[in-house]
Amino acid sequence: MSIVVVGSLNMDLVVKVPRHPVPGETLLGSDYESHFGGKGANQAVAALRMGGKVRMIGRVGNDGFGERIKAHLKAQGINVNATLCINSPTGVAFISVDKEGQNAIIVSPGANSRLKPEHLSPIEFEGASVVVLQLEVPLDTVRRAARIGRESGARVILNAAPALPLAPADLALLDLLVVNESEAHAYSGLAVDSPGLGLEAARALRERCPTVVVTLGRQGAVWASPEGEGYQPAFEVRAVDTTAAGDAFIGALAVALSEGRSLAEAVRLGAAAGALAVTKPGAQTSLPSRLEAEAFLSARST
Repeated sequence: MSIVVVGSLNMDLVVKVPRHPVPGETLLGSDYESHFGGKGANQAVAALRMGGKVRMIGRVGNDGFGERIKAHLKAQGINVNATLCINSPTGVAFISVDKEGQNAIIVSPGANSRLKPEHLSPIEFEGASVVVLQLEVPLDTVRRAARIGRESGARVILNAAPALPLAPADLALLDLLVVNESEAHAYSGLAVDSPGLGLEAARALRERCPTVVVTLGRQGAVWASPEGEGYQPAFEVRAVDTTAAGDAFIGALAVALSEGRSLAEAVRLGAAAGALAVTKPGAQTSLPSRLEAEAFLSARST
């Protein structure tokens, strides 16, 4: 049961600041650190660490970052045969992290924006049980990946981040839509600041997509599906850096669903993975293993 991830691969450049600057302001921060990132690559690594067999499809540049990213993913056990180096800058994310662990991110897509629909082959989706998508590559490419995923018999999950305009026909290509509070607001028109309002947004979005999960940060996650609705409270941890918490959630969710677990079980595992991720700095460096997540859940069920 393999997981195919089609999406972005970035190098993250991270600096710690006492607070995030306001427009026109200059702040002094810490020495910067570089971390492997990109929502696609993060979710691929997250799924791998949760026990999934993962194939990553994307594009990186020939500027020095690209080969480092590919070598890093390959060394961990991710199939990167369909991730190619091209004549372009690699995607870069500029991330500031304040003393509360909250981040602000600016992304320069680079090679990610050069992943075109015609670059995707059905052969690369053969045997996939789950296809995981985000919106950091061109939307036409996401559409084609969703169609191929459906045709191959896989379950198609879209993490609609960053929020881009999506037509009803786009959402109809999906089996499961995952959005956070701001994305849920963008797509449903509802201001989501509580589990109750998150569930209302999920119900509204279910008119266009069979299953919807809304993540609420410190307030947990809610979902609405043909099998029912539910709420998973957040686990209390001390946040150091929230970068990639959502990606940890998606990777764990995808693996649990590929194993045939219920949506409630998948969301609970995702919540555990996301909670563990915020306790460490960086993106992929913070992603927990399956053993860590299971031990975390076991300790909270006793």
